[in-house]
Amino acid sequence: MRSIWSGSISFGLVNIPVNLFSATNQERIDLDMLHKKDMSKIRFARVCESEEKEVPYQEIIRGYQLEDGQYVPIEKSDFEKVDVKKSKTIEIQDFAQVEQIDSIYFEKPYYLEPGKNADKPYALLRDALKKSKKAALAKFVLRNKEHLSVIKPMGRILILNQLRFQSEIRSPVDLSLPDHKFEEGVELDMAIEIVDKMSQPFRPELYKDTYNEVLQKLIDEKAKGKKVKVHGKEPEPTEVGDLMAKLKESLKQTKTQPKAAA
Repeated sequence: MRSIWSGSISFGLVNIPVNLFSATNQERIDLDMLHKKDMSKIRFARVCESEEKEVPYQEIIRGYQLEDGQYVPIEKSDFEKVDVKKSKTIEIQDFAQVEQIDSIYFEKPYYLEPGKNADKPYALLRDALKKSKKAALAKFVLRNKEHLSVIKPMGRILILNQLRFQSEIRSPVDLSLPDHKFEEGVELDMAIEIVDKMSQPFRPELYKDTYNEVLQKLIDEKAKGKKVKVHGKEPEPTEVGDLMAKLKESLKQTKTQPKAAA
């Protein structure tokens, strides 16, 4: 793996050199954009508006537009001048229980590797978090943007999960949501029974990306000139009058199905 950022974790007055690595990679089939007329590949070009010609990437900079339409050019070196400490430091602000952080705030996970001569302080922070059963809330700058994050141990490694700021979360106030509440009743009891029967410890290896597998099969069939079949069918919404019957049928199925069928 290749490090995408290097700096240090600020833990009190202790600075721990670390390297940041992306902990995930997208598993998807790579599809190119084509011109339907002749199946030629579509290429995106960076075109200068005044000269009407393509501009090499190395000649492109960013700029901030003023009210009068003029631009203030922003070079790569300008970003580093904003705050050298912030751009090179994962600054721990607080400690909290991970369970207190709602899942809506989690955005992207990264691995943290100790830098040169940082094994001991890295292990100290990791084990302190383990013993206290806490996670560190920190801020850091990546790709010219400040991010909130939570740092927690996972085995021998420290994981940094990039979080969303409160200001980035949309309010659900405009959504149409049900006012009905199930405090008690047969339907609620049956729904809870289904939940209980299908419950088990989380084992991520059981869950596979089956959509990609079917898509690859479809591509293979088209490549061989075969007629593509429709897989599955769109589910129909359950009507209120059918709710009890669907719950009963679901209970029958959960009795015969093995747990954790992926």
